[in-house]
Amino acid sequence: MEMAVANHRERSSDSMNRHLDSSGKYVRYTAEQVEALERVYAECPKPSSLRRQQLIRECSILANIEPKQIKVWFQNRRCRDKQRKEASRLQSVNRKLSAMNKLLMEENDRLQKQVSQLVCENGYMKQQLTTVVNDPSCESVVTTPQHSLRDANSPAGLLSIAEETLAEFLSKATGTAVDWVQMPGMKPGPDSVGIFAISQRCNGVAARACGLVSLEPMKIAEILKDRPSWFRDCRSLEVFTMFPAGNGGTIELVYMQTYAPTTLAPARDFWTLRYTTSLDNGSFVVCERSLSGSGAGPNAASASQFVRAEMLSSGYLIRPCDGGGSIIHIVDHLNLEAWSVPDVLRPLYESSKVVAQKMTISALRYIRQLAQESNGEVVYGLGRQPAVLRTFSQRLSRGFNDAVNGFGDDGWSTMHCDGAEDIIVAINSTKHLNNISNSLSFLGGVLCAKASMLLQNVPPAVLIRFLREHRSEWADFNVDAYSAATLKAGSFAYPGMRPTRFTGSQIIMPLGHTIEHEEMLEVVRLEGHSLAQEDAFMSRDVHLLQICTGIDENAVGACSELIFAPINEMFPDDAPLVPSGFRVIPVDAKTGDVQDLLTANHRTLDLTSSLEVGPSPENASGNSSSSSSSRCILTIAFQFPFENNLQENVAGMACQYVRSVISSVQRVAMAISPSGISPSLGSKLSPGSPEAVTLAQWISQSYSHHLGSELLTIDSLGSDDSVLKLLWDHQDAILCCSLKPQPVFMFANQAGLDMLETTLVALQDITLEKIFDESGRKAICSDFAKLMQQGFACLPSGICVSTMGRHVSYEQAVAWKVFAASEENNNNLHCLAFSFVNWSFV
Repeated sequence: MEMAVANHRERSSDSMNRHLDSSGKYVRYTAEQVEALERVYAECPKPSSLRRQQLIRECSILANIEPKQIKVWFQNRRCRDKQRKEASRLQSVNRKLSAMNKLLMEENDRLQKQVSQLVCENGYMKQQLTTVVNDPSCESVVTTPQHSLRDANSPAGLLSIAEETLAEFLSKATGTAVDWVQMPGMKPGPDSVGIFAISQRCNGVAARACGLVSLEPMKIAEILKDRPSWFRDCRSLEVFTMFPAGNGGTIELVYMQTYAPTTLAPARDFWTLRYTTSLDNGSFVVCERSLSGSGAGPNAASASQFVRAEMLSSGYLIRPCDGGGSIIHIVDHLNLEAWSVPDVLRPLYESSKVVAQKMTISALRYIRQLAQESNGEVVYGLGRQPAVLRTFSQRLSRGFNDAVNGFGDDGWSTMHCDGAEDIIVAINSTKHLNNISNSLSFLGGVLCAKASMLLQNVPPAVLIRFLREHRSEWADFNVDAYSAATLKAGSFAYPGMRPTRFTGSQIIMPLGHTIEHEEMLEVVRLEGHSLAQEDAFMSRDVHLLQICTGIDENAVGACSELIFAPINEMFPDDAPLVPSGFRVIPVDAKTGDVQDLLTANHRTLDLTSSLEVGPSPENASGNSSSSSSSRCILTIAFQFPFENNLQENVAGMACQYVRSVISSVQRVAMAISPSGISPSLGSKLSPGSPEAVTLAQWISQSYSHHLGSELLTIDSLGSDDSVLKLLWDHQDAILCCSLKPQPVFMFANQAGLDMLETTLVALQDITLEKIFDESGRKAICSDFAKLMQQGFACLPSGICVSTMGRHVSYEQAVAWKVFAASEENNNNLHCLAFSFVNWSFV
């Protein structure tokens, strides 16, 4: 095959080097002619006809060549370039597949060894069981391996611990020391980041990853050892001692602090030994484990806010790969001391899937991201370098984590706790805000209002996606405007803000995203205008820098976040950031956990406890086991800068605002919960509307009465529920609006919700005139009298607008009156219905 490819290339090259002369014979291009053509090709690979004629006129050595032959030369040259690029791509894919195949073969060998080991253990256990049954006098003796005592304070003792850690880590990375199973939803393949596995039935929680990275081993080791750069939950990492191991490696004593994901549990810290060395086969190893005994870590004062967790033998095995790049094995094995958290939170600390998502998979993804950036494969917005945008993401995440945890050594102190709704208000003075900006000396400090709560049967990815796309459903524009204005020196401050009207429009401008789109960095522009007459024409737009993570519903154990901070419209690299936002973490179910959470002495709030979920209390209680199978912890934290004389005012405003956000999340959670308001359950579709089945019958009967045709194709034996199902699944967007001076929508089928890009709950805030453009409003006004007189009206094709500001075209719109009974009686007129036929986004 290689010979055939070489022959093809030779023929292609030969055809490029020849042209027809005036006598019709093929003549080779001279070296000077090829050089002249190559110069033009470098400037413009596809020159126009005029450019080719100009080339012949200007270059005398090409005068004897026909313009058509010049055109053919450029065509062949582009074809050759394309073939070279394709060949290079195929070689790269081939190398990657070969490396992945090698990894899979190694994994297969490891699994075969594990099977053999299990078979031997099974045979041994059977033999022991037979011995015990046949000889009752036999006493089973359990022996515990005795490890020689090692002095962790001496180099020799530390070297002994390091060698043992290395052996244990290698047995986990490539051996059978841990019973690994494939990570759910993470199947290996040529386009996957790597091969991921989690532990089962082992001490603590463990995760493992294998993958191919186009970076050199030493570079990868440096990146992974800098854990705060890629592990978002890492607060700090400090190397206390470092000395050579005598075999070309180094031993380090490391103290690491990590953030707590919620306000319900204390943070964790680790005191570990880290051993870096190389193996005889050229591989590079960084392994780590916790130290215990005397002198375990820094002084007690610095670690008093943390619970000491244990890191079992973990690390990174990095092997150089043939043809460049490296094959990397990552193992994270932790004991997070779940005893110290409420029972409802223990699944977070006992889940290998959570460790895999937060640490193992994040590490491999981060390295892959850097590799692609170094190869120029990643393009970012606003002309910013990847490192600058990555720093912004890290600052947003770190600022949010600092607010959620509120460490005393960062200057945070609790101001008060609202016992009624468990909202914690903490305060941090200016002297501790150097991590935000040095330009905020005029501020008195930053105040944070935060709360954590349990949500029942709410998909985290769906909730975060809704909060991102429909900000007007939960946010107050004036609060955003206040935070943005307070960060500007010399600006007006609360409570003397100028009244501003939010237009309801938000524009999301993407800046960058990770290779698998699990994290997006973007700028959000909220459009506002001053209500003061003297500033009527002055824009009051607010800009937010925002990261959104975990919106893939198929990611198992992934945390979903929406974190944002006001930013200057000039978007400077050193802009001060005061982040706020939401974090939603899925929690595996355990019986009785809900009650444990509500009665725990920790601050928590159950948003769904006050909601009527499901068709009836009986059904709700009967489905308690299924509903508890999908739960999550939502943490909200909002930060507000304030001036010294306005601390109490801002604290009151912050509590009131967070309460309103909690109320909005209640409505959203009820709307998107599978056990909440859903047309398939026959429950009410919106407050004040009739039951879904009855409304569907009224819509269908009224359409038939007015237009003389059937809206739905209903079987004569079909049930009432089938009418609702047909209406809900109808391809045309069907919406109903109330008969008020300013009509608002009260129902929409699935196509209608998709067209307006909204939900059933949010639908109630959308007015009829809001979705039409100027021509559409004129058409409705002109035909409204006809609609009310004859009961229906057909509107021409036009354009309407979704809640996200996107334009939607439709071929025809039909409007008709919906009566609450089959006979036409104006006293029973219930609402107006609209059907948008063949709609699509422009």
